[in-house]
Amino acid sequence: MNPDDLNMLAVDFCGLKFDTPLVLLSGCVGFGEEYTRVSGFSNRDAGAVCLKGTTLEPRLGNQPHRVCETPGGMLNAIGLQNPGARYVVDKILPSLDFSETRFIANIAGSTLEDYVEVARIFEDSPVDAIEINISCPNVKAGGVAFGNDPDMSARVVSAVRAVTRKPLITKLSPNQTDIQHSARRCIEAGTDAFAVINTLMGMAIDIESRSPVLGNNQGGLSGPAIKPVAVLRTHQVYQVCRPHGIPIIGQGGVTCAEDALEFLIAGASAVGVGTALFYDPLVLPRINAGIVDYLKRHGMSTVAQLTGSLALNQAKPACTC
Repeated sequence: MNPDDLNMLAVDFCGLKFDTPLVLLSGCVGFGEEYTRVSGFSNRDAGAVCLKGTTLEPRLGNQPHRVCETPGGMLNAIGLQNPGARYVVDKILPSLDFSETRFIANIAGSTLEDYVEVARIFEDSPVDAIEINISCPNVKAGGVAFGNDPDMSARVVSAVRAVTRKPLITKLSPNQTDIQHSARRCIEAGTDAFAVINTLMGMAIDIESRSPVLGNNQGGLSGPAIKPVAVLRTHQVYQVCRPHGIPIIGQGGVTCAEDALEFLIAGASAVGVGTALFYDPLVLPRINAGIVDYLKRHGMSTVAQLTGSLALNQAKPACTC
């Protein structure tokens, strides 16, 4: 790709320059090295890499089965298996090439205090930003997921904001009643950006044994099946973010340039790619090339010109079903 094309792809995200609008999603690329063994793969094709979800203490994750393929996607219930925040900072981050791309920590916890301590550890590290995974269950509230309660979400963001100066990206759950209300509360609490959306909850059943396929009974649904939901949620959150200039990573089912363009037009400043990498590790260059081709065909010079350019139909439907 020539220098002019590369300039077209570059985006500003929370003051960070992303060389492309594509972000490799947490849980899909390990700690940034998962696909480096694949010939032709390069982190340089991504503007940023979200590292695997990290907790304060090491976690072994859920019992198997952890992954189940479904029509148009996959269910996963990994259970945040990771070696713990201190190990990641001391042993893994030094092995990453920070000249290739931006690296974003993804933090998780079972209590508010967990989030704060993990954020403190990553604050004293070279990661460029921190993504807050608020889809975790709050053990002190009987297992209610932080991300399904706007007040809980805001408390997590506020607490993490108090201990770090790095850009904060809040990963919003689609499994809540009013995602716009949650976004407003997180903005008030100090988030700098959003990732929209996390996985939808789902289940697969083995009809012969009449038991769940996943060892955790339920898991997160990702892949093309959730894209229409993710695009709508991105557009809805963009309405809240636009007055504040807060950027969004739109994500959920992106497999090609056309998918990425939908998210950008809906209001995303960057686009996450995850499940598609499992069966097409070299998809990133094709998506980037497709975005450049679209910009040229439509007389645009930057990705930013696409963000939020959706022209809604004026006629109001009789119903939304």
